[in-house]
Amino acid sequence: MEAIEKVYSFLEETKTYYLATVEGDQPRVRPFGTALLYDGRLYIQTGKVKPVSKQLAVNPKAEICAFNGQKWVRIACELVNDDSRDVKAAMLEKMPELKHMYSADDDNTQVLYMKNVAAVFSSFTEAPETVTF
Repeated sequence: MEAIEKVYSFLEETKTYYLATVEGDQPRVRPFGTALLYDGRLYIQTGKVKPVSKQLAVNPKAEICAFNGQKWVRIACELVNDDSRDVKAAMLEKMPELKHMYSADDDNTQVLYMKNVAAVFSSFTEAPETVTF
């Protein structure tokens, strides 16, 4: 399995992951649930009015952590904004429950793809495995 597909599959399996950003010298962590593999990139989604968007504009480096009950993944990456209407529409089609808050045509919907990714899969019983893309 390709590295990007392995990471995407794990995020899909866990449903909820935790995104960490930095605000000044303070880490900020919050739950997320959006993930989309589109045109060879792995995307997440948020709103431009949210603090997370403003934090990523200042410092695009982030970490994501997800746990499935037995294994976890820590994803170090940069999150890059993509204003493409097509990817916004694809995200909202995949996650229709977001359509009451977001639209592919509004000024708030933000999709970001992961760049310079190092994902470490770990458990208490196996050696860590690192994948990059």
